[in-house]
Amino acid sequence: MNTSPAHAASGLHAQVTDTQDAWNLATGRMTLADIADPALTQALQDTLNHKTKPLGSLGRLEDVALKIGQILGSTAPVLEQPQMVVFAGDHGLTARGISAFPSDVTWQMVENFLAGGAAVSVLSKQNGIALTVVDCGVNHDFLAGLPAGATRPGLQVRKASGAERGTADSSAQPAMTTSQRDQALQHGMELVKGLPGNALLLGEMGIGNTSAASMLLARLGGLDIAVCTGAGTGLDAPAVQRKTEVLREVLALHAEATAPLDALAAFGGFEIATMVGAVFQAARERRVIVVDGFIATSAIVVAHALQPHVLQRCVFAHRSGERGHEFMLQHLGVQALLDLGLRLGEGSGAALAWPLLEAACVVMRDMASFASAGVSTQTDEAHVPG
Repeated sequence: MNTSPAHAASGLHAQVTDTQDAWNLATGRMTLADIADPALTQALQDTLNHKTKPLGSLGRLEDVALKIGQILGSTAPVLEQPQMVVFAGDHGLTARGISAFPSDVTWQMVENFLAGGAAVSVLSKQNGIALTVVDCGVNHDFLAGLPAGATRPGLQVRKASGAERGTADSSAQPAMTTSQRDQALQHGMELVKGLPGNALLLGEMGIGNTSAASMLLARLGGLDIAVCTGAGTGLDAPAVQRKTEVLREVLALHAEATAPLDALAAFGGFEIATMVGAVFQAARERRVIVVDGFIATSAIVVAHALQPHVLQRCVFAHRSGERGHEFMLQHLGVQALLDLGLRLGEGSGAALAWPLLEAACVVMRDMASFASAGVSTQTDEAHVPG
């Protein structure tokens, strides 16, 4: 190993440049590369077509195999060291009664993730997925009582300046300042840069974040807030109506926030902003991005508005039971793999879909071809004398 100062400096420069490139993508100074390679696409399709099966008989699993092959640039793709990252943050808008649960549930669930007791914890463990929880702006000190500089396994604290209590109440002011938003984006980029593997699974936790996601969809998708707003953590119909009215007020207050990054700052979610940064870094590195449900997809809506080619790196795990998610998927022009009526968040749907991605790669790599297995093709049979 070369440990010379020059080598170390070179490595640091590469790391800084890499993250800077992701930042340039977020701010429009660079364009995300188009990874559609006609020659590779044809090679992938030929590989699938010559497997021992009727053409297209594995249905959407073949689409997933093609997608992963294109992202990783290989006809024999291997998914390595998958990383589930749960981005957590609190929302000042909860003061307006837009959630069925109190804000304390955010930090309590983060502790549950770290203890291994949450759905995403057990599903990630079942599937061999590393789990990291990121405090992007939770109103809690997870390191209280520990010596200075101490850390906790599985936890990263990446709060923006002034984010100790979560976002501001967006019904009175922007949820984040532009400086806080930019710090959150950078934190997401730096986080992914430090993670191994070639697959990023997106999860989140934050009481009130369905409201932020609904407003991002309404503003960037050009939809009425009523069709974007659902029950969240379990509101009844009258409470959903009140929530919708509050969100309509917030949208009117920030009517000028029409550009993607302006909307992100106005409607917020430190966890959503950090996730957007993570998506840009993962996209730049050509990692497979596995998108969970409503909140995670809202980060993709923002990223897509800035860099449309980000969708080339994304696999959408499931269609959430949250009302606005179907409209998000339609807005992006994508289809999710699963439809199980899930609306838990956390990354639970991404973890459930993960075995399908692994299966797609195994089919592409290991399933025999007609030639290698000595099996007659349909064309062969057509020429058998009869």
